[in-house]
Amino acid sequence: MEFSLRKAVETDVEFLLELRETTMGQYLREVGMPAGREAYLERVHYAFDQAEIIVINDAPAGLFKAQFNPEINEWYLVQIQLHPDYQGKGIAHRLISTLINKADSSGSTVGLSVIKTNPAQRLYSRLGFERVGETDFEYLMQYTPAKTA
Repeated sequence: MEFSLRKAVETDVEFLLELRETTMGQYLREVGMPAGREAYLERVHYAFDQAEIIVINDAPAGLFKAQFNPEINEWYLVQIQLHPDYQGKGIAHRLISTLINKADSSGSTVGLSVIKTNPAQRLYSRLGFERVGETDFEYLMQYTPAKTA
């Protein structure tokens, strides 16, 4: 499925709030994490300058947000969310694979956290992420690039 990315702007916030509830609300509530407009706004605005809207057929379909921390040479996948209509079509796989390729080329790791009940952790495992820790609510996962000769 074809898609593009564009920089998120403030007028995307309402879409992103709805997307968060649609894609994450159930999992947040299952583990007892904050779920509601105020918590969603805080998460949407976190690293907003790195947020990209996934666009399909000229309409917003999801969110991709990753940032690089040079102090620890790590990319961090802050958020990836796709409207359910577009899940399972390889979009998240392609976006994360692109991030992994970027990390591989620079010898960087890629970190993320995933709610323990979120089935997305299967995708992360298939892409080479391993659990490196956990909190009460989330697994901490990391992709480590293969050593180059």
